[in-house]
Amino acid sequence: MRMSKLFSQTLREAPADAEAMSHILLLRAGFIRQLGSGIFSYLPLAMRTLGKIEGIIREEMDAIGGQELSMPVVQPADIWKESGRWQELDEVLGRFKDRSDHDMVLAMTFEEAVADLVRREIKSYRQLPQLVYQIQTKWRDEVRSRAGLIRVREFTMKDSYSLDADGDGLERQYRNHYRAYHRLFSRCGLPTVSVEADVGLMGGQLSHEFMYLTADGEDMILHCPACGYSANQEVAIAAGEGAGGDPEGRPEGEPEQLKQEKIATPGAKTIGDLSRFLQVRENQTAKAVFLVGRFGESGDPQSDSDTERLILAVVRGDLAVNEAKLGRVTKALSLRPAQDDEIAASGAVAGYASPIGLRDVLVVVDESITTSPNLVAGANEEGYHLKNVNYPRDFEADLVGDIATVEAGDACSRCGQPLEITRGVEVGHIFQLGTRYSDSMGCTFLDAQGKARSVIMGSYGIGVGRLMACIAEQHRDEHGLMWPISVAPYQVHIVVLVKGEGPALEAAEKLYSDLSEAGIEVLYDDRRENPGVKFNDADLIGCPLRITVGERSLKKGEMELKLRGEGEASGVPVAEVVSQVGQRLAHLQAEIASAIVDVTDYKS
Repeated sequence: MRMSKLFSQTLREAPADAEAMSHILLLRAGFIRQLGSGIFSYLPLAMRTLGKIEGIIREEMDAIGGQELSMPVVQPADIWKESGRWQELDEVLGRFKDRSDHDMVLAMTFEEAVADLVRREIKSYRQLPQLVYQIQTKWRDEVRSRAGLIRVREFTMKDSYSLDADGDGLERQYRNHYRAYHRLFSRCGLPTVSVEADVGLMGGQLSHEFMYLTADGEDMILHCPACGYSANQEVAIAAGEGAGGDPEGRPEGEPEQLKQEKIATPGAKTIGDLSRFLQVRENQTAKAVFLVGRFGESGDPQSDSDTERLILAVVRGDLAVNEAKLGRVTKALSLRPAQDDEIAASGAVAGYASPIGLRDVLVVVDESITTSPNLVAGANEEGYHLKNVNYPRDFEADLVGDIATVEAGDACSRCGQPLEITRGVEVGHIFQLGTRYSDSMGCTFLDAQGKARSVIMGSYGIGVGRLMACIAEQHRDEHGLMWPISVAPYQVHIVVLVKGEGPALEAAEKLYSDLSEAGIEVLYDDRRENPGVKFNDADLIGCPLRITVGERSLKKGEMELKLRGEGEASGVPVAEVVSQVGQRLAHLQAEIASAIVDVTDYKS
């Protein structure tokens, strides 16, 4: 490709609102352009890199038995109402009406569409197992787009769906995807870790995320260096009773429950204030957090008559409420902070609240509360708290579960060693859905005995644009991008140092032709620009190998070869350039191949 003809241009500076380095560099190198909030155009350089990423994905999916198909992005809302997600995805689901006033959806995922195909196509156990996949555009109406391609509203995703007759079949396909994902991310040059994750709005029984660890990530990952346990903070659990383990100083044996006592605590509205005022540790207090949950009380997935209910989440004072965990325990469709008037209507007093004496509240207690005696809790009276509050002696809970956030330093649930925390970006996510969608949408098959049974499903996703952005984040320096050979838009970048006709231009033209005929992908900078501009653009775009053709080197019978990221170029005889290029590219490919991760299995 001649740069004089390339539909793209580099930028000296990125727009002021670009903050993530991947966003800045992809803009400056001419890969992407923003059309609106979370909406991007992908220019020719990006399309070449995306095409290579998609090629790797297709190879790995085909290798585990996948068959590619394509499903429509625009879908009738009826199938989403059948599954129940018409209500669950109220805030992010793209909705509109067609000219016949039918509710329609811009799909953000395709479980419903797959389920509809399954119930039409799968009739017998003899047709199972199956694995289908697509690489398709999706839409998610994000509240806040961020970090360029990391969180967008329109995006391309590989989603695959396994269909099985039994749980053993689902387990095999899930493990196949787990291994394939590790391989394909390695082939793309991106280091990732797999972590236990929340099933979220997808539903199901088991989930793993594949995380690229970076300080700019929006997910918090708990990791144990001792045993390898890793989990998203949304689902991470700590050793002991609840997050944070046992409270410091707990006496051995069955603790004595002391008599409850009301005490004055003027101005002590926070756990920190209370701890300092009473000279007690924060883990000797109870924290009350009010939220409002949205519930599908009717039980009808097609009903729009959802209701809201005030929730009081109670955790030990040194802990924080994990809303993802709370959502799973309560089965709320969504959660929001409670307003002052909603809190007051329950009989609670903000800053002095506890479950004692409240009305019309769903009380959810963390496991840490059940094993922490004689806590200080609110008295639901301005300026007062209660000492020696014990569960269940002094109050009851509607639900008890793990609803606390695990933090760095908490004890690993597997080996007891301290956990570490880091940030990451999710580039892949796999789910064991089970019969979550087949039950609600009537996806059945006849088994060997002629009995109707629900198809067992798995769902597996990779954000293609997000993956490209993470590769760009990983492979860069202060000058620009440094693409791995496996996904680089072009393998070789030719820079000719002339502004007019001459032997250097002739030699560059011949080299461009020879390399192209040899099947090597070449970006040829034939522009009439000064050398500084050309070298800067070559570094910015980041092709693996640069060849400089100039009159000075040609007089010595050489051209200069330089790997992106190396300090110095090396002179190569003109007659050997094509063969040398082939050897260096083969070496780069071998480096990628040697780094491929072959995992045996996940740790359940």
